[in-house]
Amino acid sequence: MPHKKISTFILNEDVSDVYIIKNAAVKTSVNGSSFLACQLTDNSGSIEAKFWNYSGPVGVSSADDGKPVFVRGRVGEFKGTLQFTLNSVRYAEPSDGYNNADLVPVAPIDVFEAGKKIRELVNSIGDADYRSICEVMLERQGKAFSLWPAAKSVHHSFVSGLMMHTYNMLKTADWLAGQYTDVIDRDLLIAGTLLHDFAKTQELACSQLGLVTDYTVKGQLIGHLVMGAKNIADAAEELGVPEEKTLLLEHMILSHHGEPEFGAAVVPMCAEAELLHLIDLIDSRMEIYAETFKNMEPGTFSDKIFALEKKIYKHK
Repeated sequence: MPHKKISTFILNEDVSDVYIIKNAAVKTSVNGSSFLACQLTDNSGSIEAKFWNYSGPVGVSSADDGKPVFVRGRVGEFKGTLQFTLNSVRYAEPSDGYNNADLVPVAPIDVFEAGKKIRELVNSIGDADYRSICEVMLERQGKAFSLWPAAKSVHHSFVSGLMMHTYNMLKTADWLAGQYTDVIDRDLLIAGTLLHDFAKTQELACSQLGLVTDYTVKGQLIGHLVMGAKNIADAAEELGVPEEKTLLLEHMILSHHGEPEFGAAVVPMCAEAELLHLIDLIDSRMEIYAETFKNMEPGTFSDKIFALEKKIYKHK
């Protein structure tokens, strides 16, 4: 049978299928009994779920976050929002016949073609030092660069999201470098744009299906900006790259969040770093709009979006 998408759930419908379990927690109700509260997700959306009088084992451990589970239950409603009441839940098995592509959102790009275009942009870097750092860092990334999400939530938080985000930014950076040739070193901008989020593959821990489940210990204690700058410094030292070029690349990584309140270690202090920050902001915010619009009707406003600090309008 075809997968029953969460986006097609209707009130009082009975559902039996495989979904991803997220944010699961066993809690105590007002009458003293235990219940499971969680989210069920697939590539079409998510729904809050409850299992009353629950004793386990699924969802008892944080290690279950992001795992596929087979569920049975009924679609209900709570405060005007659909909610799923579980009757049974167990870990999914191969015999359930589910398809990973039905469960996890995937970047709407051709990964092979995007990878090819990224390589072409790297090859177009005229400065041998910047080009060699990019080549070495791409090699060290391996398959992770093409598979990892770009975030746990907010934007590009789907399989291959990191590659999509980086590719979008590289195309913008290439065009803008041509508009501001009097102040922008294109080679530096392309290199910094490619490398700016590489350390997210070290910062974010992923489930077996490729979605972020948590931040790694290094991710929480150090973060991808600092790890990324260190990775560049290490590669540059091995390659014998001049100190100033290394410092400029490190500065771009450390400053691309713009302000310390948003995670930047320093503010952008060269033109390429300033432009990288703005390009990053453009792509991340446009993706937030794109993802929010998917669940909106024309002529309506969204709820307030935390990352944008406002609600947005989808016009006709």
